[in-house]
Amino acid sequence: MSTFWSWFVAVISIGMILACYWLIKWTTRRRSGEAAEGDVTGHTWDGNLEEYNNPLPNWWLWLFYITIIFALIYLVLYPGLGNFKGVLNWTSTGQYEQEMEVAQQEYGPIFAGYAETEIPALAQDNEAMASGRRLFLTYCATCHGSDAGGARGFPSLKDDDWLWGEHPQAIKTSILDGRTGVMPAQGHLGEEAIDNVTAYVMSLSGREADEEKIRAGQQVFKQNCAVCHGSDGTGQSTMGAPNLTDNIWLYGGSPGVIRQTIREGRQGEMPAHREFLGEDKAHLLAAYVYSLSD
Repeated sequence: MSTFWSWFVAVISIGMILACYWLIKWTTRRRSGEAAEGDVTGHTWDGNLEEYNNPLPNWWLWLFYITIIFALIYLVLYPGLGNFKGVLNWTSTGQYEQEMEVAQQEYGPIFAGYAETEIPALAQDNEAMASGRRLFLTYCATCHGSDAGGARGFPSLKDDDWLWGEHPQAIKTSILDGRTGVMPAQGHLGEEAIDNVTAYVMSLSGREADEEKIRAGQQVFKQNCAVCHGSDGTGQSTMGAPNLTDNIWLYGGSPGVIRQTIREGRQGEMPAHREFLGEDKAHLLAAYVYSLSD
């Protein structure tokens, strides 16, 4: 923050606190011609409802003063006046790091113990999986759903269909380092070729389509799609290319959606979690995900 804005914030903050103090003093002072304390002011409503000149109770008035004193003490101890850091030198980052250190000392050994067990064996440990589920709900449920059933563009983790492979280490790598899947746009093929490929892709999973389009689409598929999805359409986990024969669709399997995917392409990203999860927690989380389809 620049010096100007630092002073601007400080002056406004102190000024508003002092203004509150002045407002309390100004509203509680006696004025000439004012009715004596306890007398009616002369204001009457509904014929007999009169206003009395009764001051605020002292305890209530002192609550206002206490809040002002509290605000001043707070601004001395903690940051709030521009670049002034407060005499305690408190920061949200420092508090976070301190809390994380305490948590690591308490829970780190537990996660380290889990990390010594192979993922398939760990997936059979009910107590460990209860902890893994809590990690999943915290870090993964936003995209994959609380039941891990996924959503459009976010894969289900329960269906034994793995874009990057079902090996435990592949799951752990996905969690730690993330994944980026790209389906390149094929709009240059033209609408007729795209329609034919759509028909062929539908036929791969046993769905009905025009036979003539299927035959024509097969040739286009071999020339443009087989390099990623394989000549038989079963995909390649090393590239994150999905299996097109299992009738499981990440973005939807209607002819219109398939056609859109071919024409415009897709790009999906699984964010890396290494920095804030670490190896041990990722190991436990991978075991939980592995258990979902076990």
